[in-house]
Amino acid sequence: MLIDPLVEFFESVSPETVSRIADLYAVDARFKDPFNDVNGVPAIEHIFRHMFTQVEAPRFVVSERIVQGDSAMLVWTFEFGVRVGKTVRPQLVNGVTHFQFNCEGKVSLHRDYWDTGEELYMKLPVLGWLLRALKRRLAA
Repeated sequence: MLIDPLVEFFESVSPETVSRIADLYAVDARFKDPFNDVNGVPAIEHIFRHMFTQVEAPRFVVSERIVQGDSAMLVWTFEFGVRVGKTVRPQLVNGVTHFQFNCEGKVSLHRDYWDTGEELYMKLPVLGWLLRALKRRLAA
């Protein structure tokens, strides 16, 4: 298992390079994030292709990597834009990915952890206001 090619893939992924997932992931790999839970390279490729249709200029910036045995963790920031009318509003989502590797060194598990409340829902106009008010009320 080599983490450098995986980091390079995530930091440079584009619609043209999504198919490289087949080189890095096991055929039956599992991908799980707050919105998806799929198995297999075609389903994982679909999630990444879908990302490029939903947001503007998506980009991952890896700030930390931890490797131990057949597992690795990447700390990242997902930078992207959300189109609102004719303007694109920049967004940042901070998260961590846990990878497990099979005996061939390919990804068998890709599990993303990020806080949908703080990183997504709190930024929405009406829902965000309600969640921020609730958070203030519950804070010590």
